[in-house]
Amino acid sequence: QMCEKFTVCPNSMEMLLKNQLNLPKVTEEDGFCLLKRTVEDKCLRKISSGLYTFQTYLKYVQETFISESQNVESLSYSTEHLARTIRQMVINPEEVIIPDAATQESLHTKLKSTKDWTEKITIQLILRDFTSFMEKTVRAVRYLKNTRSFSV
Repeated sequence: QMCEKFTVCPNSMEMLLKNQLNLPKVTEEDGFCLLKRTVEDKCLRKISSGLYTFQTYLKYVQETFISESQNVESLSYSTEHLARTIRQMVINPEEVIIPDAATQESLHTKLKSTKDWTEKITIQLILRDFTSFMEKTVRAVRYLKNTRSFSV
């Protein structure tokens, strides 16, 4: 929808802007939730922490992409619910990093300070990276569901 409404497409020149958003990612170093319980736990902590971090980015998208505000609000609610659920699966839930209010406010202020012409690109990057993060999350949860006895 971003591509159609705002002509901000993944292969457009604007997308070449340096992405300094520091969005959460699940990487190979996170263990892909495979094999050993300790690696699984590390991955689950990373996923839950990432989902909590995305909350601030999704709040920005909701405030900025007004025509899709309700959809983003629903997405944000579901993301928070998933973050809590996955946090409960971690051996020590206190180890899940949840951004504090000051960190969230600082990030939110930084995002809101973007210029109009980069606003749409910022939304595109947030949604693109959120989609990638969720794809990896789904793969990890499916794997764990098939190899461990838990329900999500």
